Amino acid sequence: MNLVKALLISVTTIVLFACGNQVDSNKETMIKNNDASAIEQANWFLGIWKSKTTDGDLTEIWKQMNDSNYLGVSYVIVKTDTVFNETISLEQKNKKWNYSVSVKNQNNEQPVSFEMTSMTSNQLVFENPSHDFPSKITYTKITQDSIVAKISGILKGKEQTEYFPMKRFN
Repeated sequence: MNLVKALLISVTTIVLFACGNQVDSNKETMIKNNDASAIEQANWFLGIWKSKTTDGDLTEIWKQMNDSNYLGVSYVIVKTDTVFNETISLEQKNKKWNYSVSVKNQNNEQPVSFEMTSMTSNQLVFENPSHDFPSKITYTKITQDSIVAKISGILKGKEQTEYFPMKRFN
């Protein structure tokens, strides 16, 4: 019985130690990748993305302007009317990547900035804890032709999350 306990404790310790090292290793990799060359990992993000939502037809278009700047536009069309429109800039400033959004008819059309907090080959995460909604924006590559944008934060006093699955159009 003592041998079984000792073996179980040893295996549990090894598994926990290995998992702990894996998590730390991933965090370190993400932080190191938050530099000028890191944006090359996000080339999957470029292009025209579309989705039909309950609010209308969503389109998001991303173009690379140079080695430190992506520009995007996102809009929702209901029938023939554009009911939502935003311009987005993803650029490097002071060795950090910032995602800035200007939404028509919101915030006096002044941009709201989100700092990149992590990047992997399949995901980009941007956060601005001082902004109510969204305070976090995540883009996840599902396949070469499929991504999901997720926004989350506090809306009307409650935690809220919205998902926007999109398919590549071009």
